[in-house]
Amino acid sequence: MLINLIEWLQKELGDIPGAGLFQYITFRAGLAVILSLVISMLFGGRIIGVLRRLQVGETVRDLGLEGQKQKEGTPTMGGIIILMAILIPCLLVARLDNLYIILMLVATVWMAIIGFIDDYIKVFLKNKEGLSGRFKILGQIGLGLIIAITMLVSDEVVVRMNTETAEQIGFGEQQMVHPPFYIDEANTVVEKADYKASLTNVPFMKGNRFDYAWILPVHKGDAERWVWIIFVPLVIFVVSAVSNAANLTDGIDGLATGVSGIIAFTLGVFAYVSGNSIAANYLNILHLPGTGELVIFAACLVGACIGFLWYNAFPAQVFMGDTGSLTLGGIIAALAIVLRKELLIPVLCGIFLVENLSVMLQVAWFKYTKRKYGEGRRIFRMSPLHHHYQKLGMHESKIVTRFWIVGILLAVITIITLKIR
Repeated sequence: MLINLIEWLQKELGDIPGAGLFQYITFRAGLAVILSLVISMLFGGRIIGVLRRLQVGETVRDLGLEGQKQKEGTPTMGGIIILMAILIPCLLVARLDNLYIILMLVATVWMAIIGFIDDYIKVFLKNKEGLSGRFKILGQIGLGLIIAITMLVSDEVVVRMNTETAEQIGFGEQQMVHPPFYIDEANTVVEKADYKASLTNVPFMKGNRFDYAWILPVHKGDAERWVWIIFVPLVIFVVSAVSNAANLTDGIDGLATGVSGIIAFTLGVFAYVSGNSIAANYLNILHLPGTGELVIFAACLVGACIGFLWYNAFPAQVFMGDTGSLTLGGIIAALAIVLRKELLIPVLCGIFLVENLSVMLQVAWFKYTKRKYGEGRRIFRMSPLHHHYQKLGMHESKIVTRFWIVGILLAVITIITLKIR
């Protein structure tokens, strides 16, 4: 919004000192982080006060964990702070005519509504079960469909490649969205074109490209028409899995918030290199025109997570609730998918993955042993995994800090996959 206003003022009034800074993504990303932090810290306390007056307190089940009873009555639905700190700076600083930004704003609001309804049912209607699981899944399927169909249909979602490279991997004029054009790269004139393709980046592999259409056992031309059979379910699965995993990770003060901030920063790096032709060419990754603007959105997300930690760090003054956790997971999934880095999610979101797997293994093993031996047995003292460490007597601040350290390690590994092949 601001950049459009400044461009209009420059057109009407002439050159404005300092206005050129808004043309730089890095400057606007820095501004977005600052705005997110300021909004979180200015309005966070007020929102917590309102939640207290409305008696929007957390009802804590007795799980026999140390310090658990002290959390009783702590305001929840603090995800509203995260939403404000993402949406307001993004609306102010990002280009709102960018399809990727529009898609991320839709994903944020969509998942926030699902999470808010879930929290509302728990808090105001006093139903501890919250929104029915099937409705959550339907909401996640809906978002997955929006993302997948947009990517498959819109001519703004393209991959820019050398025409020679495109021919080598089997792309022709039928996939070409715009006529070829010439770009001077490193004193060499290169012919490039924008292609409509279901390509994605594959880590640790030479070439670093994979087309979902290659899986289909049909002719190349037919495969492009039928690729949605694979792509749409995959996107729905990723959105549902990451969103639910983030929700499970949100169990102790600051854990989900900090891990999400680390992931958001990493995705911001990917957005920058994917949207920059020189960086994408050097790193041999897919050049995705327009995704550079997602650096702004990722910056808003990083700022929102850090700002929320001001209130959510141990001992938490507020919990994000499903309004925040479901939204964070949905945003991270959507960002990874549109940046075509969804195959890196098991590494980048390794904390989420392990937390999710710990619950699945615990439930499966308990049911199996109950059926076989007549009594259920457990792999972990309690799941998700962070509760297992609490049961072992580890303080939750130490658990959170160590999980953050592992999250940073996974983020670094994810980034170096850009060059390790």
